[in-house]
Amino acid sequence: MEDSEIVELYWRRDEAAVSETEEKYGPLCRSVAGRILSTEQDAEECVNDALHQAWTSIPPQRPDKLGAWLGKVTRNLALNLWSKNHAQKRYAGMEALLSELEDCIPAPGGVERELEDKELSAVIDGWLRNLGREDRVLFLRRYWYGVELQELAEERGTSPNRLAQKMFRLRRSLKQTLEKEGFAL
Repeated sequence: MEDSEIVELYWRRDEAAVSETEEKYGPLCRSVAGRILSTEQDAEECVNDALHQAWTSIPPQRPDKLGAWLGKVTRNLALNLWSKNHAQKRYAGMEALLSELEDCIPAPGGVERELEDKELSAVIDGWLRNLGREDRVLFLRRYWYGVELQELAEERGTSPNRLAQKMFRLRRSLKQTLEKEGFAL
């Protein structure tokens, strides 16, 4: 079923929308949540919460790309759960992933940073657009979707060490771009 048809089911408040969404995007959502949370039970909880949020948010929202919208919702829910559980020291995987980026992304701040965060987002978006397609996909799969370096290396037929060097160069490029734009790291 096409995204527009599924969204229309939500707008008609037809409960089949949830099952159609789960059938089409459940595996994607489980993958996104699972890479962040590392436990199947928590990942499944995030998928259920994402489906519930779709039910309560559509309408009034009408996402054009339901998969991307749902992936973002799932990722945000998973990160929130990870943060909650991280305080209890339950996860190490996401901490390692975030530590790779800490040298090139400014630390979050208070409310006064909201404007700067939007500017940061625009600079990162521009940097991503200027990357070649392969590098952009690689960077997003690693740092947005949390795909393990080993898995990415196997997919590309290269060694994890060689790919780690490439990721280092990409992070360094991002850091240089941010510094050039005036972001203090």
